[in-house]
Amino acid sequence: MTFRWPEMLWPLLALPACAAAWPWLMRRRKTALRHSSLVLVRAALDGGAHWRRRVPPALFAAALAAALLATARPTATITLPSQQQTIVMAIDVSLSMRARDVAPDRITAAQAAARTFVESRPPFARIGLVAFAGSAQLVRPPTDRVPDLIEAIDQLQLQRHTATGSALAVSLAALFPDHDLELPGIVPGAGAPRTGAGGEARAIRPRPAAVSPGSYRSGVIVLMTDGRRTTGPDPIEVARHAADLGVRVFTVGFGSRDPMAETGERWSMQVVLVEDTLVQVARITRGEYFHASTGADLVKVYEQLTARFVMERGRTEVTALLAAGAALLAALAGVLSIAWFGRVA
Repeated sequence: MTFRWPEMLWPLLALPACAAAWPWLMRRRKTALRHSSLVLVRAALDGGAHWRRRVPPALFAAALAAALLATARPTATITLPSQQQTIVMAIDVSLSMRARDVAPDRITAAQAAARTFVESRPPFARIGLVAFAGSAQLVRPPTDRVPDLIEAIDQLQLQRHTATGSALAVSLAALFPDHDLELPGIVPGAGAPRTGAGGEARAIRPRPAAVSPGSYRSGVIVLMTDGRRTTGPDPIEVARHAADLGVRVFTVGFGSRDPMAETGERWSMQVVLVEDTLVQVARITRGEYFHASTGADLVKVYEQLTARFVMERGRTEVTALLAAGAALLAALAGVLSIAWFGRVA
């Protein structure tokens, strides 16, 4: 647990002194009221009064401590329902995806796993689809229409080369359609003159403010690839832009680690899965890297991601929780004191 206003914790140091002074104050009060209250006399004769006298003050002290902690605005890492609203899936459709080291072949297995993920998507989440090979294209903007997504997945076509950095950039643009990401040469149209066809000025879109990595909770990117970048911008560079926007990127390396894979066309092709790059992209953006060597593994990866997007751990301010606990403890102390002694101790 950490505190946003730690200077408010200093009053806690007075609690031990108050606890030490409490027995002395109670003895003085008991002496003053010894002959004026028959209720106290009867309570003193009760065998359980010894520990009962200590419960309400202890509860009140705990309430006071919780209230003081609440004033310091504590934050804690807890598991809560996810606030994810948009998930952008970027799927590699380079020619290496026709390799048959994954039955029946990589692209078919990837499509099947993607369909399963879409059909079991987290509640209220929208999913966008980006396909990338030599370039990246937003095939389907974020939507909650499952049939449209399934149709787009089924229509993926293989192409030459692999532009992993472009896939990340287009995915970022899909998450922030109303913002200017200012990534010239990466996002199509970025950096172009802000004038229309007739020379009129175009509306200037706001630029997102830089935030801490992993802090954006309204969307994530899931990038799946089976090879290394052969063209386009450096994915590490684009990952740094994603980190500045707080967007987490979960990367998935798909296929066997064997550099030679059968294509089913009587020849083999060299497939190099550069996991180091995918690991770095995930680390920079506070995401996570997964490796899937079979279609079943890929399905399990997507199942894990679905579970993470439904419930996730994150740092959350728990001031209200401590304040409510303090109020509950104080009320319980008062109720027990009245029930046992007919007054608030």
